[in-house]
Amino acid sequence: MIGVGDRVPAGVLKELGPDGPQTVSTDSLLSGRKVVLFSCPGAFTPKSTQKQVPGFLQHADEILALGIDEILCISVNDSFVMAAWGEHLGVGDKIRMLADGQCEFHTSMGMQMDCTRFTLGFRNHRFSMLIEDGVVTELHLEEPGGYDVSDARVIVEQLRQRQDN
Repeated sequence: MIGVGDRVPAGVLKELGPDGPQTVSTDSLLSGRKVVLFSCPGAFTPKSTQKQVPGFLQHADEILALGIDEILCISVNDSFVMAAWGEHLGVGDKIRMLADGQCEFHTSMGMQMDCTRFTLGFRNHRFSMLIEDGVVTELHLEEPGGYDVSDARVIVEQLRQRQDN
């Protein structure tokens, strides 16, 4: 499993553009940039829809003001679902909604979760991380079913501490 100090593996995600799904490389998203990346086990799931994404949306301006270039949300869904979910939650241009439809990116990081016993296929663990120039500098991995450490407030506090030092 990926950890602090590790380079995020090269991979591709999908994003719905004006002409349909488009491929976005993780290298283009992360190289030379500071980003917050958080992952939800599924679009429109209760914790993700009621807590995780709204929390990042609520704190987006502060996160960006603390030196982050972009906030990325990824989930094991297709780009159409991710775009619809983002629209439903009103993320606008504050959170970029990216799809890992086959769970390949999460698998490359060791963040996949076998949910076949629930007839949900392969999903991903809930987490948030700070990434600087492609390297993980903070990682907050939830226990399955939990939502205690990957909240946007944790990221904001870490960014404030970094700014104070």
